[in-house]
Amino acid sequence: MLKSIWQFGDVLLKPIIDVAGLDISHWFDPKTHNIRQYIDPVTHCLLPYTPTGRFVHIAPSYPSSNFANDFGIPWWRDDKYKIGVLSKKVRLIRILNVLTLQDQIIEVCMEENMHEILNRYLRHNSHANSYTWKYDGRVLDMEKTLDGNGIVDDDMDFERLKMRDDTYLQSIILYYNDDLTED
Repeated sequence: MLKSIWQFGDVLLKPIIDVAGLDISHWFDPKTHNIRQYIDPVTHCLLPYTPTGRFVHIAPSYPSSNFANDFGIPWWRDDKYKIGVLSKKVRLIRILNVLTLQDQIIEVCMEENMHEILNRYLRHNSHANSYTWKYDGRVLDMEKTLDGNGIVDDDMDFERLKMRDDTYLQSIILYYNDDLTED
């Protein structure tokens, strides 16, 4: 449905196009996953809350004979339009390679395990699998998250102390294993 509307350049796509690539979870009720609603001050009816303007699959505020409601599932309920999962929290970490003394600062999601972080780090070091990953002298469990490995997120402390949270970052230390891996 969105594709067919896109082909015709429907004006109801403008609010969606204007926020392309951004988080729009605030448009939806966290419990019902439907569009948030409000009481219209004129009609005293419960209506969809669309501060950026009415968009696709939202009925007009007042009765209208030119609104077709035979589209089936609204786009926000259709799984094919869900393109990602919103992380509960992201944080910065420093990964230090002690062989080359190079470090990279990477933003990671709290839900990511160490394997997922390693896979994203591969663009900086294609031999990252040939390293032992440690924190505070302990070998990290690659199946666990940062929290699961005891790497505490100090962001709240920095916020409370009114300090920049990128001044001190938790550092993961990489130690090279001479295992003769190839690209």
